[in-house]
Amino acid sequence: MRLPRPRWTLRRRLVFGIVALLAAVSVVVGTVSVLTLNDSLVTKLDDQVTSASSRFQNIAEGPGGGRPPGGAGAIAPFAGLPPGTVAGTVTDGEATAYVLGDQLQVTPLTDEQNADLADLAVYDTPVTIDLGGDLGEYRFMLTESATGEDVLIGMSLAEVHSTVNQVLLVVALVTLAGLIAAFAAGTAIVRVALRPLERVAATAAHVSELPLERGEVALAVRVPDEDADPRTEVGQVGAAINRMLGHISSALTAREASERKVRTFVADASHELRTPLASIRGYAELTRRGGHELPADVVHALGRVESESIRMTSLVEDLLLLARLDDGRSLESIAVDLSQLMTDAVSDAYAAGPDHEWILELPDAAVVVAGDSARLHQVVTNLLANARVHTPAGTRVVASVVLNGSTAEVRISDNGPGIDERVRESAFERFARGDSSRSRAAGSTGLGLAIVAAIVEAHGGTVAVQSEPGSTVFTVALPLTAD
Repeated sequence: MRLPRPRWTLRRRLVFGIVALLAAVSVVVGTVSVLTLNDSLVTKLDDQVTSASSRFQNIAEGPGGGRPPGGAGAIAPFAGLPPGTVAGTVTDGEATAYVLGDQLQVTPLTDEQNADLADLAVYDTPVTIDLGGDLGEYRFMLTESATGEDVLIGMSLAEVHSTVNQVLLVVALVTLAGLIAAFAAGTAIVRVALRPLERVAATAAHVSELPLERGEVALAVRVPDEDADPRTEVGQVGAAINRMLGHISSALTAREASERKVRTFVADASHELRTPLASIRGYAELTRRGGHELPADVVHALGRVESESIRMTSLVEDLLLLARLDDGRSLESIAVDLSQLMTDAVSDAYAAGPDHEWILELPDAAVVVAGDSARLHQVVTNLLANARVHTPAGTRVVASVVLNGSTAEVRISDNGPGIDERVRESAFERFARGDSSRSRAAGSTGLGLAIVAAIVEAHGGTVAVQSEPGSTVFTVALPLTAD
């Protein structure tokens, strides 16, 4: 599997781009400089070889020829030439050459070296020949003397190579130091240049963290004016973000106004429906219990009217509660003993669902939170009812209270079939219903868990669910009160 290549930040790309460009320019300039220096030094050496060749040719044409008289110790033909100079003659395709040592001694070349010199066929133009061994490369010049012998003379390129290598080393060190300095300076310059972009990104990140999903939103965050100048590239981005935030703010204001109207309508409608529903229920119950002789189908119809009015009243009460919580109505805040509250709620759940196994787990000490006792009781009741309604008979339901640092956690767990992942993601949304994998033995309005989430949020807590086949856990975390 091919792993994706890590992406570089803009800052890194700019810095390394600058350094790479500078490195390329430095390499080109250094290479041209070193090659130019090498050519210049070789040209000067060729001039020396040409001058020495003329001098040696005059000696070769004089008495004794070009061979050192008296054997290897004679140095007359090398008079005035620097140590390391090679001189000799080529006669009948055979070369005889000598090298002048540091102590001005004359040493004949080896047969292999003489053979290399015998192949020299370029006249009056210095060429490079590698003599190997300790001698290395030389610039040799072959000329024809008046005696018929070809006179050759050469000077070592060692000093040229040494000078070029030194210059090359200096250029490399200077280039490396320059690249390091350019990297440091480029990093600082790019960091300063990208600060406006970082401020723009920080503004966008701050907006992304604002709670914009519901309620009144005051979207007053904007990119600073100095970072929204359209004459610069970063300013164009900042100005575009400011325009986008303006459009979002207008849309959120319109959405909040629409939601406020809906909440007001739901609250008013729910409040107005409570009286007629109570009347319908009362008259149905009064008629059913009035002692009149009524047909069986009429009695059944009145019973249905009464039960449906009760269910409708519960739905209206739930809608009214959600509307009030959405409107920011403050709840009662008193000390609530969660242990006692859980005991009462589990007792009611056992009475409503004796076919389930109910287990209550409480800490030894009392767990007290600040909140509305009736609403917190409703939270636990809804969670227990959810476990009872959506699990088959015989399911084990555990209600527990656990201390976790500065919070108290109320956990309702069961070993039922679990909640489908797609349903679990929207479990706390309004009118969300479980799918067919959770039993629907009793009717559901889809508001139970939404009410739980709204009440817990109003108390400054959180609610979460974890579910898999055989284990479902609802966890409500509430802040503890001070001792």
